[in-house]
Amino acid sequence: QVQLVESGGGLVQAGGSLRLSCAASGGSFSTYAMGWFRQAPGKEREFVSVISWSGSEYAADVKGRFTISKDNAKNTVFLQMNSLKPEDTAIYYCVAGEPEGIFSQYEYRYWGQGTQVTVSS
Repeated sequence: QVQLVESGGGLVQAGGSLRLSCAASGGSFSTYAMGWFRQAPGKEREFVSVISWSGSEYAADVKGRFTISKDNAKNTVFLQMNSLKPEDTAIYYCVAGEPEGIFSQYEYRYWGQGTQVTVSS
């Protein structure tokens, strides 16, 4: 049974940093793309970042502030979030799969339960 378990969310002041982790188990993730989506209250779920064998991609509003990385030996993906803004407040979901379109949430087969990130002004 595939499981994705996120950790590292919390409350931080604007300008601060957080590091999210997502540990995958129950499958072979070496060839999977892994990444993050987020959903703010009252808004649609949106792409944040993904990493795969071909490299990494970021949403325009996090590029330069967020960095995604992956430890293949541990099937774990990380999201280092710096210079956080109040508009980054959301539930962050870890995803894994073999997407044809990396920006679409519907392309990812596996999802974590989400971790709350709250940035105060």
